Amino acid sequence: MTQILSSSPLLTVFLVIALGTLFGSIPFGPLKFGAAGALFVGLAAGALDPELGKNLSLISAIGLALFVYTIGLAAGASFFRDLRKQGPLLFGAVALLAAYALIVALGGKALGLDANLLGGMFAGSLTTTPALAAATDAAGGSAQPAVGYAIAYPVGVIVTMVVVTALMRIKLPANNDPDPASAAGLATQTIRVEKPMRIQEIPGIAEVVGSNEGELRVSYLLREGKMQVAHPDGSLKTGDLAFLVGLPDAVAAAGKALGKPIEGDISNDRTDVNFNRFTVSNSRLVGKPVANLFLPARFQSLLTRVRRGDTDMLATAGTRLQMGDRVLVVYPVEREEEIAKTFGDSEHKISAIDYLPFGLGIAAGVALGLITIPLGSLGSLALGAAAGPLVVGLILGRVDRLGPLVFSLAPSANNMLRQMGLVLFLAAVGLSSGQAFAAKAFSLTGVKIGLLAAVGMVPVLLALWLLGKVLGLSTARMAGAIAGFVGQPAILSHVQTTIPDERCESGYSATFALGIIAKIVLVQIVMVL
Repeated sequence: MTQILSSSPLLTVFLVIALGTLFGSIPFGPLKFGAAGALFVGLAAGALDPELGKNLSLISAIGLALFVYTIGLAAGASFFRDLRKQGPLLFGAVALLAAYALIVALGGKALGLDANLLGGMFAGSLTTTPALAAATDAAGGSAQPAVGYAIAYPVGVIVTMVVVTALMRIKLPANNDPDPASAAGLATQTIRVEKPMRIQEIPGIAEVVGSNEGELRVSYLLREGKMQVAHPDGSLKTGDLAFLVGLPDAVAAAGKALGKPIEGDISNDRTDVNFNRFTVSNSRLVGKPVANLFLPARFQSLLTRVRRGDTDMLATAGTRLQMGDRVLVVYPVEREEEIAKTFGDSEHKISAIDYLPFGLGIAAGVALGLITIPLGSLGSLALGAAAGPLVVGLILGRVDRLGPLVFSLAPSANNMLRQMGLVLFLAAVGLSSGQAFAAKAFSLTGVKIGLLAAVGMVPVLLALWLLGKVLGLSTARMAGAIAGFVGQPAILSHVQTTIPDERCESGYSATFALGIIAKIVLVQIVMVL
């Protein structure tokens, strides 16, 4: 059997991926290893025969590039937004990552551990695959970083899970992090207008052109028995029935400012005015703000909501569209076909990938990673094949497009490519490192790595929590930030199950992307200290 597998690397890799997926789905308490199952099955298979791990470097490199580049594309917009909004938390987290790197380097030296093992241990305890790739490059392709990674990975997840579970029982004051207004989702209300005013003067309205602010929109308008779409530049008159959609508090406040709520929902009358979801598959709309579509002027229509992934958002004038968005439009019934054509509304098209911008983006990232910065006696530092595509992906994810080149991907396409890249990389690394792992994992060296990871992580995670307390952040945001600091979606899932609050995911996204870049740089420093 091993002869057949060693003669067909492609068969071996995909068999490891399949079995790894099965192993990754097995629950160990609240934890599942997920895609990391491919690493552990690969290690087990590679330990059986060293021939199974040969000639896999290209598969590993392609998998890594796909993974980190698509992460960058998905996180680009939120990453740059979070740099402004959550700066103190972000840079505090980076400082703590640097402190942990110092603990690993000095502690490992005191324990007599090899620098290559320490690099892998640093990456594994923080469950960060791109950092493992950077460590492997810095080690000249040695299997030692993968061994340290595989030993420290479950330790990092378990320790973090225990620490964050205990900390979530502590309610932080959150003086600077009030409950999100959108926690209850979007609300709707029909109002009988008693105080006429222009729509753009309604408190909390999201109609101001070019603005990303606003918590409310007016969609339907029933005037003198005739249903119509409420034009953003229009006015509400006494006796009008206006349909409001937005954040619950904003809807309530606007209702009081306009008149009185009434029973019933005027949007149920779809004789003259209808509403529907349309899929953004027209590449020319990607990156455009809602205001620049000029829907009220062109089609007497109004875009009120955007569903992106699993999140339904109120559409403001400044909301920029992305490929695969599902937009809710209120429109006169006779304009439906024109509106569908405008957005594209093709599920098939969003699953297709334009490989020209995709290939150029990854190529630019790989080229950036080749740039080496000399550090004198300490050697040199490079972003490498891990951080180069990630950085370029973040930038392109922020800009969405350059002229006719559309870089953003629909969430479904992005997730598919990301997961495929991850399991390819982990399976190849596991197969290549199986022999070294078998020799070290259950030895005194393996025990030292596990203990150093556990002892080093606890004070750093506690320090991050205390930082959140000092900054006046909430329990939900800090629990998510710890999950992002470690970079483990399974921990985020556990946090969200315990605290169903959108600030968990916001905290996670804030520390995740910048954390990956910091870890890629720091892991190389760990190996030369």
